[in-house]
Amino acid sequence: MKIAFTTSGNELTAPLDPRFGRASKFLIYDLENETFEMVDNQQNLNAAQGAGIQSAGTVTNSGAEALVSGHCGPKAFRVLMAAGVKVFYSEAGTVGEALDAYKQGKLTESNAADVEGHWE
Repeated sequence: MKIAFTTSGNELTAPLDPRFGRASKFLIYDLENETFEMVDNQQNLNAAQGAGIQSAGTVTNSGAEALVSGHCGPKAFRVLMAAGVKVFYSEAGTVGEALDAYKQGKLTESNAADVEGHWE
């Protein structure tokens, strides 16, 4: 199973980005192989609108079955749910800390967006 994490860095020690749609990158972690790859999301950093929806498409296309982020808006949340991607919120400082919390079952799957659209 693959999990997408919002981040601005390239390693597990990188900060977990609290923003979903405007995160500069996604770290896609493969639980089975314990490896990860980076997926660029730069095109959505300064998008006037639709950043969350476009980012949701990027995550879905990566093959991720779950997303861990600080927050997620309503439109992006609907796209992720429609694609079968589970959403988990975390206040972890780094991607690695969020991954550990996920592995330990400390993150709860969300059933709703937690911010309004166009949240920064």
